[in-house]
Amino acid sequence: MNQAQSLLLEGLIRTKHVANAAIIKISDMTVVTTTPGFNIQSAAPVFVQAFYNNLLLIRKEGQFFKDRYYKCVRADNSSIYLKAKEEGVILVKTKNFIVVGTYCQGMYPSVCVESVEKLADYLRGKGN
Repeated sequence: MNQAQSLLLEGLIRTKHVANAAIIKISDMTVVTTTPGFNIQSAAPVFVQAFYNNLLLIRKEGQFFKDRYYKCVRADNSSIYLKAKEEGVILVKTKNFIVVGTYCQGMYPSVCVESVEKLADYLRGKGN
């Protein structure tokens, strides 16, 4: 297990309110690491482009992820929050990375948001 995966497991999954997580490198749109079994390589370019394309469009039309439609709850230059019934996807951009966290039924979305935002703040503090 590398340091990035350890950050995901210890900082996010351990909260019991983040179902899956990943870190995407913005420069080449590749997945640096994920939690076990969370395959988002095909979604990585879509998530990176979401921050650099028209955020108004994301707010208005939402986003598809893993063949499911998610409506947008928040979209600004640093964060995108998506929700579908009892599930959601949190995307937070740093200088070099996008931190992705998901939550599902029975989890508190606010804890997921706080955890993903804190990990992004940590990465920003490290210059990433």
